[in-house]
Amino acid sequence: MRIKTVQAWWVQIPIEESRQHVSDFGRLRTFDAAILRIETEDGVVGWGEGKNAAGSAGQYAALVHLLNHEFGPRLIGRDASQITAIWEDLYNGSRASAAAARGHALPELARRGLTVAAISAIDIALWDIRGKALDQPVWALLGGRSAPRLPAYASGGWADSAGIGAQLQSYVEAGGFRAVKMRVGSMDDRPQVSAQRVRAARKALGPDVELMVDAHGTYTVAEAKRFAALVEDCDLAWFEEPVTADDHRGLAEFRAATMIPIATGESECSRFDFASLISHRAADILQPDPAFCGGITEAMRIAALASSFNLRLAPHLWAGAPCFFAGLHVLAAAPSGYIVEFSLGANPMIHSLSRVPVTVQDGMIAVPDAPGLGLDMDTDVIARYARQ
Repeated sequence: MRIKTVQAWWVQIPIEESRQHVSDFGRLRTFDAAILRIETEDGVVGWGEGKNAAGSAGQYAALVHLLNHEFGPRLIGRDASQITAIWEDLYNGSRASAAAARGHALPELARRGLTVAAISAIDIALWDIRGKALDQPVWALLGGRSAPRLPAYASGGWADSAGIGAQLQSYVEAGGFRAVKMRVGSMDDRPQVSAQRVRAARKALGPDVELMVDAHGTYTVAEAKRFAALVEDCDLAWFEEPVTADDHRGLAEFRAATMIPIATGESECSRFDFASLISHRAADILQPDPAFCGGITEAMRIAALASSFNLRLAPHLWAGAPCFFAGLHVLAAAPSGYIVEFSLGANPMIHSLSRVPVTVQDGMIAVPDAPGLGLDMDTDVIARYARQ
């Protein structure tokens, strides 16, 4: 189980023009991610993913360099089964031995952002290797799964008030979804424009389909309160990232002022950030992104926090195939697991990288049974779309 090679690529898959959408991130013309391959001396291959942006809204050269030239060489020769020890070593850096001896974190200064994104990619790949080596799916190694299929919600919703109802209704019909999410916030310029779109969506969907909204953290606290008041009779299942992730106190202020459950966490790194959200009483649903929060290891720690404080876990899975499959295993194994995010925007990073179709039927998605992540990676797609 010694690690032999570590290789990462900036994979950039184009999105056909007819399927591109525009949000506060701009027009998404490609889907990008840092895709990682780790191979052991006995030939077991694990796949991981690290991210620092949504779709094509960011650059990945620095993250790939970090994986290939800084973290990667430190992994060569290490026992791939020592997943937690490797996580802590990479997080604590030169003080890793001191941290282990003292039983508490002594992290490097650059412990957030790209550092945790790189750790995320490595951690997901190591869990994939561990499962394959033991001929077990990751969820079995995490303690078992709650069910063979998990509820999923359709994530999309950028159309204007005239078209949003039909757009979301098409999601319901496509996979039998009983829950859908639409985007609001600065993309609409004013809260009342977003509110008009939400009201049109609820009218089209009727009362039996759960409706979530996502502002991508673009409202001020005052704007979020104004928007919430305008849609208070729309029975929203959650309001995602109403304000910037940098303002936990503001988020707590907003949560105290509304009856709408608050979902957040895709912009947070590590259990420490989620502990801050919880201590501020700022969230009802925690949304760690496995490719950004610290991988499967850290997502399970965050899941334990959610369970401890009677909160729900709904990972952010607008991502590539390794991150998406990792999220399925975490959700299946975590007692606080709630619902799967399933992209209904164009997402070739999931569908092109997985040789087996990733589908939702009757609003449910199957948890993989194959060893490791259960992902049959299409390496030809990586070779075709890896940036040089």
